[in-house]
Amino acid sequence: MAARHWRGLPFGNLSDCPNGSRWIMDVFNECAQDGRDVASIILGLGSIGCFIAAAFPQFYQACRTGIMDQALSIYFLLGWLGGDLLNLIGSFLADQLPLQVYTAIYYVLADLVMLSLYCYYRVKNRGRAFPAPINAAFVFLSVGSLCSLSLLGRASPEDPGTFRGRSLLSAPADELGPKPFSRTEIIGFTIGSISSVLYLCSRVPQICTNYKRKSTSGVSYSLFALVMLGNSLYGLSVLLKNPEPGQGQGDYILHHLPWLVGSLGVLTLDVVISFQFLAYRKGRPGTLEERDALLGEQEES
Repeated sequence: MAARHWRGLPFGNLSDCPNGSRWIMDVFNECAQDGRDVASIILGLGSIGCFIAAAFPQFYQACRTGIMDQALSIYFLLGWLGGDLLNLIGSFLADQLPLQVYTAIYYVLADLVMLSLYCYYRVKNRGRAFPAPINAAFVFLSVGSLCSLSLLGRASPEDPGTFRGRSLLSAPADELGPKPFSRTEIIGFTIGSISSVLYLCSRVPQICTNYKRKSTSGVSYSLFALVMLGNSLYGLSVLLKNPEPGQGQGDYILHHLPWLVGSLGVLTLDVVISFQFLAYRKGRPGTLEERDALLGEQEES
C-alpha cells in the first residue's frame, strides 16, 4: 500500500517512470523516483520480514510451557485470524503484487497453526470442548480461510485499477490525480475498515486475560515486539511514499486511512500489553492448571 503498482508497464520499462530506480522496477515492477520512494519500499520489506518472523517465538513458547490455552485469549486469536482473512481477501481483490498475496497467505496459515496449537492444549489440559459460539466462529473462519486460499488464482478482479487493501508495495489507483471511489474501491475500503476494527478489538481480550491472570507466562513477548516493529515500519512506509502526481496529501491519507489505523492504531494497545509484561514479569502463573503444569515440569527435571 505504500508504493505505486504500475501495472501497465512491462518489467524494466521506465518510460512512464522518469528517474526511477532500475533495480526496483526490475524486481518489484514499482516506480521509485526519489529517496522517499526507495525508503518506503525498504521499510515495507522490513515490515513483511517482521510479520513473517513474529509467529515463531509463540510457537516455541507454546511447546515449551504447554499452557497456551491459559496464556492466550481465544478471542484474541479469532480476531487476529478474522483480520488477516479480510486482509487476504482485500489483497486478492485489489490485485496486489504476488509478494503481498503470498505474505497475506502466510498470515492466515500462521494463524491457523496457532489456533490449532491452542485447541490442542485446550483439550490436553482441560479435557473439554469450546462453547458453541466459539466453535461456530472457528469453523466459519477456518472454512473461509480454506475457501479463500483455494480460490486464489481461479478468479480475477473486475477492475485492475482498484484500491490496494493492506498492500505494502502498491497504491490505490493507476490514474493520476484524485478521482471518485469505484465500486471495487469501495468494497476494498470497507474490507480494510472491518479488518482494522478486528485488529484493534483483538487486543482487548488479551489485555483482559493478562490482567485476570496477573501473569504473562506462556505468552511470547517477541510475538508482540515483532508485530509492533512490523506495524511501525508499515505505517512509516505508507507515510513516506510520495502521493500520485496531482494527488494531494490529504487525499492520499484518506485512501490509506483504514490500513494506517489498523497498523499504527494498534500500537497503543500493544504498548499496554508491553507494560503488562513488565508488571507481571516476576509474577507466578495465575491459575491452578498453570501452576500444576509448571510444577510437573520441575519435578520431571
